[in-house]
Amino acid sequence: MNFGFTEEQELLRKTARAVIEEHAPVAEARRVLEQGASHSTNLWRRLAELGWAGLGVPEVYGGAGLSWVELCILCEELGRTLAPVPFLPHALATAAMVEFASEAQRSVWLPRMASGDLLATIDLHAADVEPALRAEARAGRLRLHGALPLVPDAASAQLVMARVLLHDETHFVAIPTSTPGIETRRLQALDALRPLYEVDCDGVEFSADARLGERAPSASAQRALVDRALVLIAAEMLGGAEKCLESAVAYAQQRVQFGKPIGVHQAIKHKCADMLFGVEAARSITGYAAWAARERHPEAGLLASMAKATAGDAFRRAASDNLQIHGGVGFTWEYDCHLFLRRARSDDAWLGSSSFQRERIARVLGFEGGAGPRLHSE
Repeated sequence: MNFGFTEEQELLRKTARAVIEEHAPVAEARRVLEQGASHSTNLWRRLAELGWAGLGVPEVYGGAGLSWVELCILCEELGRTLAPVPFLPHALATAAMVEFASEAQRSVWLPRMASGDLLATIDLHAADVEPALRAEARAGRLRLHGALPLVPDAASAQLVMARVLLHDETHFVAIPTSTPGIETRRLQALDALRPLYEVDCDGVEFSADARLGERAPSASAQRALVDRALVLIAAEMLGGAEKCLESAVAYAQQRVQFGKPIGVHQAIKHKCADMLFGVEAARSITGYAAWAARERHPEAGLLASMAKATAGDAFRRAASDNLQIHGGVGFTWEYDCHLFLRRARSDDAWLGSSSFQRERIARVLGFEGGAGPRLHSE
């Protein structure tokens, strides 16, 4: 079976890379950091004009109607420059709306989300983690109790997708951040380019129409959304690892010590070779996992964890080795090494580290506790 990209997908990659290198280099990420902003509004507007905000939204709602493979291509390219836009959480929020909302709700929300006029984010955790919010229904209203602990880009979003426990069932709700009583507090995060917020919803009331769909989504449907999120994060980590490898090779070729480029030394060559091996392994499994997510393959969950674990290992190693190859200057603010190292650690922790994913793989395959293999997904 051929899992290579089509001509249209390669054209999307080429176009995306050209746009991102022109309008969203790492220098743009640094500018956002220096201003203390959550993201670049001008850059987000430009990407929305290109239709990227609605890439995975069906055409009937104003989107491009493309698949998770195309979304992964964009995540990979954005990850190469740490582009300071909330593309990934917005893409996951729109996916939740597409999957779980009623037709009437999709008609109201999705056109604005696809155009980028409505920026959305999502509070997403592993499907077996109990929701942080409780809800009670009263006369057509929902009253929330609790706070969402880790919501990316919540301060700049107009809509937060969150899970709530209602009548002992887990539902998704779309919470407008303009709702009276909602408070956001920025948290100290390792990666300042992906700011995290606590969203306090305690005592907040709004219309029961904010609950997505007519019934609670099944556990398998919620788990499928998390699995697709793992693939997008893996794609972003793949892009970061690629850039770290390129940076390390370029520096090894230009840095001269004792009259020779440091790249002639075996130790440097071995580090670069190991980085390349990790990048190519991550590229293969992430592409396979993206295809499985698009096709809703029975093994999509297993492949998603494999992609997240492999890309996480590759990105962490590439970011660390890139810094070491740069030597002392790699630790300084002026070089970009630390920015990629922060993103590598942050992405690895999101929805479960590489170790967590490998434990899940062991459970799926039935190797936990000495049991024999069980070759099907959860």
